[in-house]
Amino acid sequence: MSASIEIAGVSKVYDGGVRAVDAVAMKIRQGEFFSLLGPSGCGKTTTLRMIAGFETPSEGSIHVGGADITHVPAHKRDMAMVFQNYALFPHRTVAENVAFGLRMRGVDKAEIATKVRDALAMVELIGLEDRRPGQLSGGQQQRVALARAIVIEPRVLLCDEPLGALDKKLRQQMQFELKQLQKRLGVTLVFVTHDQEEALAMSDRIAVMNGGKVEQVGTPIEIYDRPATRFVADFIGDTNLFRGERVATATGTALAVGDGLTLKLPAAHDEAVTGLLSVALRPEKIRLAARSEITEPCAQGSIESTNFLGGAVLYRIELAGGRQILAQQPNSGAGQMFNPGDAVALAWDATDLVILKD
Repeated sequence: MSASIEIAGVSKVYDGGVRAVDAVAMKIRQGEFFSLLGPSGCGKTTTLRMIAGFETPSEGSIHVGGADITHVPAHKRDMAMVFQNYALFPHRTVAENVAFGLRMRGVDKAEIATKVRDALAMVELIGLEDRRPGQLSGGQQQRVALARAIVIEPRVLLCDEPLGALDKKLRQQMQFELKQLQKRLGVTLVFVTHDQEEALAMSDRIAVMNGGKVEQVGTPIEIYDRPATRFVADFIGDTNLFRGERVATATGTALAVGDGLTLKLPAAHDEAVTGLLSVALRPEKIRLAARSEITEPCAQGSIESTNFLGGAVLYRIELAGGRQILAQQPNSGAGQMFNPGDAVALAWDATDLVILKD
């Protein structure tokens, strides 16, 4: 049976006053795939280690399934953890590695054999029971680490960047398999990563962390399409960030950002906010065409460079006032691509502008 997790005002202060985690509060639902996402040093791994019991909070509390576990030892928390380096015993076989947690719990040999076989079947490693970690590929070692974690049937599975050492193709395969396995088991999974694409692809919800604090919690779509802060908008994928003063125009309210560029704001924006505003615009929201093809462009410029992404093309465009902006278009074939120096017009909908908290 999986469990919900509630983190209430948790901080971690190390010797010397270094505050690695600062008043973090979040609720992780039962059976959820929940990711802690952020750059190195943002506090995500420290938060995970406090959930696991490897670190004790300096302030705040942690509840699992309604019970306060803030000071409960790690081995009594009914959790399992998969580490980035897998932490397998090199001198033990695959079967012995997977059985380790069961042996420590005093499970009898017959039951251990059954549970180990079932766990290895879940991660498709039947037939490799007698091999040692050094005889396995990186992906196979990762599966052994997963099998060792799930064989004890934990309420909560914690993963600290477990896919970081894999090549891109295998990493994508294991992302899919881990997500499917988590849903099949129904376990609550907390996943630490610095990879935005990984978090967006796998998570039910994401907490974006920065400087020891949580900037935003939401679904992948919410985090990507409606970032709450400038940091989240800039950290998640490519984006165009603008900052300026709100001005009144004949067609409504706009944002004067300099270089002769004025952005029409969405009608539903909060007019009570005064002073400078920051907004984000995703490159794929921009419509790009030759200047003669857009009668009322939002901006005009020329192609500075192109970045071919396979299914899409990312253009860096220099606007008339010298500002640079990114626009991404679907790959429609070599004959349809713009080239450096081409004059273009850009258009977008005001509703695609996202007003940010600084």
